[in-house]
Amino acid sequence: MDLGLKGKTAIVTGGGSNIGRAIALTLAREGANVVIAEQDEVQGNKVAAEANGFKAGGETRVIKTDVTDLVSVEDMVKSTLEKFGKIDILINNVGWDNLMFFVETTPEFWDKVISLNYKSVLNCVKAVLPHMIEQNSGSIVSMGSDAGRMGDPREAVYGGTKGAIISFTKAVARENGRFGIRLNCVCPGATVPDNPEDIGEQSMWKMGFDFFTPELKEKWSKSYALRRLGTPQEVANAVVFLASDAASFITGQTLSASGGYSMM
Repeated sequence: MDLGLKGKTAIVTGGGSNIGRAIALTLAREGANVVIAEQDEVQGNKVAAEANGFKAGGETRVIKTDVTDLVSVEDMVKSTLEKFGKIDILINNVGWDNLMFFVETTPEFWDKVISLNYKSVLNCVKAVLPHMIEQNSGSIVSMGSDAGRMGDPREAVYGGTKGAIISFTKAVARENGRFGIRLNCVCPGATVPDNPEDIGEQSMWKMGFDFFTPELKEKWSKSYALRRLGTPQEVANAVVFLASDAASFITGQTLSASGGYSMM
């Protein structure tokens, strides 16, 4: 199947680590131009170098971006347009959490989780949407979570932001379908990085990579219908499909790429 991505320009927020890394590399393999919007330029540049090594016809570059700050996001979008002349795809991938029961959380924790997971999506869509409306086309895929569909213990605040993203995606899809713009969500399950080299210093996995021992992974796997955890590449495949022309009649949808952890 031809995904029709050659020559397209895509922005991937948090494209330096884990799922974001896999998404950026997959888009690059398909011949797209990719902008990795990252705080961690060192990690982002590692991914960009790998992507450009494919020589698939597109160019991957890194633009340092704080997705929680609208001005920073607007500057990134402006730089993308100056370089590539258009934006066809936005992947809202940035996310962060720290597992704890709600009673243990603090207002400072709420602010960080809401800002990184939800406000970042608002900022990026706000900055990109006018250009997509003007060109009468565009595809936006945001990372939800099964925690936002079914609720998970120790992820109350995080799950709330992901539920908000799902609802926001549907509303904006309804508002902008007439401009040929599609918005969809992908909800991964637990997706542990394949390798510690695949995550940057600011990744949420940096503080807990060693925590996910083979024994713990095996225990978690039992809650999945497929009896295993997913890989970053498996999630990236779903994201890139929904972003592509191959999904041209799909909008406002929420897809769980989670091995059957939830079935809704």
